[in-house]
Parts: sequence; C-alpha cells; structure tokens
Amino acid sequence: MSNIKYHNIADFSAKLEAFRYQHDAFMALKDMPYAAIFHEQGLGKTKIAIDLLLYWLQKRDVDTVLIVTKKTLVNNWCSEFEVHTNIRPKTLGSRHGDNFYVLNSPVRVIVTNFETISSEKERLKLFLRTRNVAIIIDESTKIKNPESKLTQDFFELSQLFKIRVIMTGTPVANRPYDMWAQIYFLDQGNSLGDSFEIFKKECDLSNDLGNDINRRNIFENSVASIYDKIKTFSVRETKSSGIISLPNKVYHNLYVGFENRQSEMYEEVRSEMKIMIKKGDESILDESTDTIKRLLRLVQITSNPRLLDDCYKDFSAKEILLDNTIKKIMERGEKVIVWSIFTGNIDQFCKRYKNLNACEITGKMSVEDRNKSVAAFKTGEAKVLFATPQSAKEGLTLTVANNAIFYDRGFNLDDYLQAQDRIHRISQKKECHIYNLIVENSIDEWIDVLLNAKQHAAFLAQGDITLNAYKEKADYCFADIVHNILNT
Repeated sequence: MSNIKYHNIADFSAKLEAFRYQHDAFMALKDMPYAAIFHEQGLGKTKIAIDLLLYWLQKRDVDTVLIVTKKTLVNNWCSEFEVHTNIRPKTLGSRHGDNFYVLNSPVRVIVTNFETISSEKERLKLFLRTRNVAIIIDESTKIKNPESKLTQDFFELSQLFKIRVIMTGTPVANRPYDMWAQIYFLDQGNSLGDSFEIFKKECDLSNDLGNDINRRNIFENSVASIYDKIKTFSVRETKSSGIISLPNKVYHNLYVGFENRQSEMYEEVRSEMKIMIKKGDESILDESTDTIKRLLRLVQITSNPRLLDDCYKDFSAKEILLDNTIKKIMERGEKVIVWSIFTGNIDQFCKRYKNLNACEITGKMSVEDRNKSVAAFKTGEAKVLFATPQSAKEGLTLTVANNAIFYDRGFNLDDYLQAQDRIHRISQKKECHIYNLIVENSIDEWIDVLLNAKQHAAFLAQGDITLNAYKEKADYCFADIVHNILNT
C-alpha cells in the first residue's frame, strides 16, 4: 500500500456542544498516547470519542482513525457521525474486495467490527505502516480474554497504532481480572503487569474467599489497587457522582414458589447434578463450559420448563408472576422491556402478548429486523419488548420505557448491568423500575447473591467505592448458597 495524499481540507468541527463532564474527559485525554474511557453506560462515551478523534485529525500526527465495535453497532456509529460531525466514515466488513478500496482511499474515519480486524489482520499491518492511524475500541470487554485468538490479534497490532483508546461502561464485565487484557492492549503490561496468570490469581472472586481470610485480604487489596494503577490515563464517571441528574433506579425482587410439576423437574435435575458433582469432585463455581451448562439446566426449569420438556403444559410460577407484573405496568400507561437469556422464552412470550403489540430482539434475527422492532417499540404501538441481553444490551437507547423485567438471569454481570441501563440513561425522565423475578429456594437466589458480589467487586476495581466501603458490603456466601441449593 502506498502513502495517501490528502488534498481536500475536511471540516473537523463538531456540530453539538459536549456536556461539561464530557469536555473534562476530552481535555484530560486529548494529548495522551493511550487512554481508557470508562464512563458508566448511558453517559455519552461516543461523544467524548468523537471529539477526541476530531482533535487528533486537526492537531496531532494522525491522518486516519479506526473505530472498532461490535457488528450490531457499526450502523449506530455511522449515525452518530451524522449527528455530531460533518464527516462520513467508511466501513470495513466481510467483503474483502470492498475493504481493499477503503484501505487504499484517502479516508479519514473507518468503522469496522472486531471480527474484521482478525480476518484483515495482514492487510491492516500494511495499512498501519503507511498511515498514522489512531484506534478507538468500543465495548472493549470484547478483548477481555487474553487467551482468545481475537485478543491475541489485537495485541499483535497494538504497537502499530499511533494512539490507542478503549471504551466501555463495564470494564469489569464479570470478574475483576477482565481488566487485564484491555489495559495490556494499551500499555503492554506497564500498569497491571505482564502476567495474566499472576493477575488472575490475585483478583479472582473465587469460592474459597468466604473461609480463607488471608486469601480474602489478598483479593481485596489487589482489586482495590487496580484503578490506582491506571487512573493516570483513565476517566470514569458514574450516574451517582452528580455530573447529571437522572431519575432514580428502583430495584424490586419479586419472589414466587415453584409450580408442582416444575418443582418435581427441578428436583430431578438437582439430584442428577449432585451425583455428578460428588463423583467428579469438581468445583461448583468453576466457570467452565461444562459446569455452566449443567447449572443452566436448573435456570431453564425455574424459568420455563417447556424449554426442556415440550410436554409441560402448565404455566410455570414465573409466567403467572410475569403476567401480573406486566398488567400493573400497563395500568400505569407505561412501556416495559422483558429480558430473558433464552431465545425460546422470547419467541413464546412475543406470541402470547400479541394484544400488546409485543415485539422482540434476539440473536437469530437480522440487523434489519432488529431495527424494525426497535422502531416499533420507540415510535409505534408496541408496549412490550422481549429481548435477550446478548442481542440488545448495548448501543440502544430505549428510554421510551422506564420498566425492565428480568424474567431470568445468567451468571454474567455485564449482561445484567448493560441490559437494565437501556432505560436508565440520558433522556430518561421517569423513575426507572428494575424487576427481578426469583423462584424461592432455587438457583435464582444464588444468581442474585452472586451478581451482587460481582457488582461490588467491579465497583472496587473501577474505583467507584473505597476499600472500606467494599468491606462493609462484601458478602462471600455465594459458595455456601449454591452448595445448599444443590444439597452437596
């Protein structure tokens, strides 16, 4: 690839003024070689990133900016450029021929997805050697696993970028050690060390913390030190810090007992798991694929037994609770998003609530069909949106609703936090209600405690709370609870 000559003077002005806290973040990061934007979801990180790249193209030795995001968010980014700038970015995708022309044109901003970076890695190496390129990685937790091929590809390209910025509202997507790979991409281990194994060992929210005070002290002190080590090149604001005024977010845990046949199915699966666990002597909290798969069977039964047994004809306990909760929300004249981690639930419920013009978003739908559902919910007659967190937790502003029901939840903290904040963000005018539906004496109760433990650990790692505040709230009983639930 040859060097490109830029003959035309582009308009790098911003159309809209930033909020004060966004401008403060811009001023803190604009001249840094690498940086992290960790503002909580819903606080306008995109605006900060766009202002940074406009400055780089004018004032720094940068001629092209590459924005990497998830596939479903590429169009969102292009739309944001229309709103905030006079630049029209080009995109890289799965068509290699089209990518060739983009990479050999005098383009100033390119938007692409994570997978394309890997598939075009060798071509990008040539591109980066002929241009002065800055990179902005949106939803950077996508590279949190240092052992994945995707993350390794980003590590390989890292030093070829003149400026590197990562951004996410949930840098601790699930466990504190999620931070390591994201920061390593920026500084090659200068702040958090060059060994993921050591970092993970010290910052693992493991099941032995409740009974091992020494191990707990190492964990708490290690996690508390993370943000201090990266704060010179990071910015982090939360909705509770007073920078903006948002309505309150109120949590409701709604409990219900098992339906009779549902209880029998649950006990059958629990007994099977008890035998397997005792026989294999495996850790209940091991987050291996096999262990999670087994635990998810219990979640499926508490959620909707029809997910495992087509012959189940009754309404499960949660379905009745869901119906009553939606009915009360409709009586208030409000809209609601219902989240489930199971696509089967979304399909069933969308049909059941046709009278409310229900629409859905799942991973099996095309981007076009997802956008139609969003439009129907935002501007049409749809009063209920059913969605999986995996397909709709990011990049969407759904403040036409102020209610979110978590019909069921998985073990991933990021899914839970990102999904609920589709409604709790800038432009929301009403108090937001988050409903968690929980079957008593079931895996649901463990998930509730586990997610709370993960969330407090995330707050500590992200610098949101002090170590003393964390110790007042920390609860390591999740290991005991799951043993009690499984009767092991």
